[in-house]
Amino acid sequence: MKKQTRKKWLATFLAFSLLIGTTMGCSSKPSTASSGTGQNSAATGSGKKVRVALCYSGVLGDKSFNDSAHAGAVKAEKDFGVEVKELQSTQSSDWESNFVSMADAGYDLVIGVSSQFEDIMKKHCPQYPNVKFAILDDQVSGKNIMSYKFAQNEGSFLAGAAAAMFTTKTDIKGINSQKVIGWVGGMDVPVLHDFLVGYEQGAKYIAPDIKILHAFAGSFSDPVKGKELTNAQYDEGADVVMNVASGTGTGVLEAAKERGAFAIGVDSNQDNIYPGSILTSEVKHVDVGTYNVIKNVVKGTFKGDSVNMLDVNNGGIQLTDMSVIKKALGDKFPSDITTKIEDLTSQIKSGKIKVNHYQGFTG
Repeated sequence: MKKQTRKKWLATFLAFSLLIGTTMGCSSKPSTASSGTGQNSAATGSGKKVRVALCYSGVLGDKSFNDSAHAGAVKAEKDFGVEVKELQSTQSSDWESNFVSMADAGYDLVIGVSSQFEDIMKKHCPQYPNVKFAILDDQVSGKNIMSYKFAQNEGSFLAGAAAAMFTTKTDIKGINSQKVIGWVGGMDVPVLHDFLVGYEQGAKYIAPDIKILHAFAGSFSDPVKGKELTNAQYDEGADVVMNVASGTGTGVLEAAKERGAFAIGVDSNQDNIYPGSILTSEVKHVDVGTYNVIKNVVKGTFKGDSVNMLDVNNGGIQLTDMSVIKKALGDKFPSDITTKIEDLTSQIKSGKIKVNHYQGFTG
């Protein structure tokens, strides 16, 4: 080989080697919920990691519904080594574009985190037959869709009963002599009305003559509005107000703390946010729904056009044990409330108590 030819060949070889090394060392890393440290790396048939996208109709940090979904995704990422991407937005105009972008990107599973994705999924899921979808808190038909519903009306029945009992305990500071309780919701949507129906039924089961105030903030991410509506209900005589408002609900809880009154949390266990100001929380195990649908994809057991119900009977919906407020109130804590809630829970499980749904509600 001539000297000049050898030089040319060597230069080409080095350039090619450098190109390969650069390509292997600088692959882009997608945005993930956490580091993906799972021992068992989930993979598709092609050997690639299972990719999961969660689309929120709000933002993380609500200490409620969204954070619960996020917790389920993080657990699945750790357990199965899936790759997780989360898209957040408080602007309803973004929800559809976020959802479609993840389907276009070829994610193995795209989850609509809330009933706000119902119409979006009905419109777009049929266009992506090779993508699996799930909706949390609603039901959408489709061969590539799994739905996770929650019996929030059952949990709210228990919350309403607890509030109706607590509002009569006038020996506790912050409880007035009026039989008035309150309820503040986020957006005026059917699933929140289902909460409200259960809350009213539970309260009236205990005290038929009780007055129940309610209001919608029109948003799941406006804590200032949540606080304003809650204070208005305290001004009207309520001393216990239930929060069903995601990020808006942080204002409900803050109002309870500042007014020396009481609130009820929702979706996640919120009792410790302001210890002693929160009677209990209706825990809606969104984390379980999120984790289970990801597990189904990883294990190859995903079943399209199926509806999975989480309710009081299977532990998908429950009240907290009130241990936080029990500790705060000490001897003044009315133990008859927890005893009654245990009894009512048993009656719901047995079918003796039938909790109503919001008329026409199918989610």
